[in-house]
Amino acid sequence: MDGNATTTHKNVALLSLATTIAPRVTTSEEIDARLAPVLKRLKLPKGLLQRVAGVYERRNWAEGENFDDAAISAGKRALAAAGIQPGQVGLLINTSVTRRNLEPSVAVKIHHGLGLPSSATNFDIANACLGFVNGMNLAGQLIDSGSIDYAIIVDGEDADVIQHNTIERLLSSEMDRDAFMSEFASLTLGSGAAAAVLGRADRHPEGHRLLGGVTRAATEFNELCVGSVDGMFTNAKELLRGGMGLVVAAWKEAKRDWNWTNMDRYILHQVSSVHTDAIVKATGMNKNRVPLTYPKLGNVGPASIPITLSQEAEHLKKGDRVLLMGVGSGLNTAMMELAW
Repeated sequence: MDGNATTTHKNVALLSLATTIAPRVTTSEEIDARLAPVLKRLKLPKGLLQRVAGVYERRNWAEGENFDDAAISAGKRALAAAGIQPGQVGLLINTSVTRRNLEPSVAVKIHHGLGLPSSATNFDIANACLGFVNGMNLAGQLIDSGSIDYAIIVDGEDADVIQHNTIERLLSSEMDRDAFMSEFASLTLGSGAAAAVLGRADRHPEGHRLLGGVTRAATEFNELCVGSVDGMFTNAKELLRGGMGLVVAAWKEAKRDWNWTNMDRYILHQVSSVHTDAIVKATGMNKNRVPLTYPKLGNVGPASIPITLSQEAEHLKKGDRVLLMGVGSGLNTAMMELAW
């Protein structure tokens, strides 16, 4: 089906961003060392994560740390930076892929941890790596409608269990090359958390305006990347092909309403060098305006876009045009413009 879903925001601003970077560094060399027996048996070279994905390090939580407490920490700092009291918040959206249980939602612990009022609606949005952008878009619509004054979007990810389970399974004597490569993407994942506070732009001229954007779906590719706590299984070649087709279709269709050919920054979901280079080439965007965090942090799921934006914020100036952009398993894509 042709056509993007287009959203235009009238009076919404990003007031603050805060992140929690997991402290423990796990290098790709360390993972290579752990996988040495299977790499030797399958005659695979060391350094695939560095050369193929461009991921040299990823972060993991230290003993006693966890993803939801990290999201609460980021949320508290985001509220403080925005100058907003918990009692003013009308909406909390958690966008974490990671969760301890099917029920209750992750949002309820974060709602409690942030001390939000009982009147603040709270729930999870699950849409793979696009959740944070989807959450910002939905919160923006509720602010525009007058339903709420302030919203907080949070995300916390924990790659530790999936990383451990994947390495243990890859060391199995039954593992062949195809099976190994289908789980390769799991080894690029990292842990971290982020939070953003949104509010009314007319009350906060210092904020960064959400202008709007597009989404587009290609759900015929729903089985190309399937993940659980046991691992993430990916048909990398077909996923890249389907993802690029989706991005190009959305990009071209968006030209009727948006002009994104000369943005000051492109904040992409951080997957790998292959993925980033393919998007840059397909859209013709200026690669020098695409900051990268995956080489040191890996793929932090939905938190990767806000983490990358937060790290780039000090280099942005008032009036810069910023495009948030990503592809999520399923497949879906989302593109959202901010006026810094």
